[in-house]
Amino acid sequence: MIDLSIKEFLGKLGSAAPVPGGGGAAALGGALCSALCSMVAALTSGKKKYAQYQEDIDRIARETAEITETMENLIEKDAEAFEPLSKAYGIPKEAPNREQVLEEALRVACTAPLEILREACRLVPLLEELAVKGSRLVLSDVGVSAAACAMALRSAALNVYINTKLMKDRAYAENINLETKRLCGEQAVRCESVYAAVEEALTGGNGE
Repeated sequence: MIDLSIKEFLGKLGSAAPVPGGGGAAALGGALCSALCSMVAALTSGKKKYAQYQEDIDRIARETAEITETMENLIEKDAEAFEPLSKAYGIPKEAPNREQVLEEALRVACTAPLEILREACRLVPLLEELAVKGSRLVLSDVGVSAAACAMALRSAALNVYINTKLMKDRAYAENINLETKRLCGEQAVRCESVYAAVEEALTGGNGE
């Protein structure tokens, strides 16, 4: 998936093809966020005005590059997890092993969106730092990154829920749901705060 052009990826996303789907879109949103954060770090690095933050900017650049690569891999992982789930749905309902196979496939299908969610959570404190320490010339890109991160968080959460909803082991499902709701809820609010701060800075007369 990650070797497709943007046009090809969007074409598949908008088609009846089983993948990519919402999980791949969530990971792509996370990758866009981390890549934009890397851009902000790159355009801040070496600037005299932000010299006091240079070590932090270097660290942010390393972390966001790592997260971008992970998000790219998660686009693939999410697509790969759909195949066993699709096969499980194809097992005849009267087959004695159908329920067990489907349950395991649902657990596997939750793995990628949970990882996307956790990786997106790693981006939130970096966004908060860049909103303060990044170049004001690319402050709008920090806001775009915050919006993309919130999208990734919420999209990943929904892709968890669509699988846990069908699980027979409700205790297992509810544990995953609780973690997902906690992470998504807390971190999405922080993303919104970053976005609001950027919006205020851009519209409230606070320039360079």
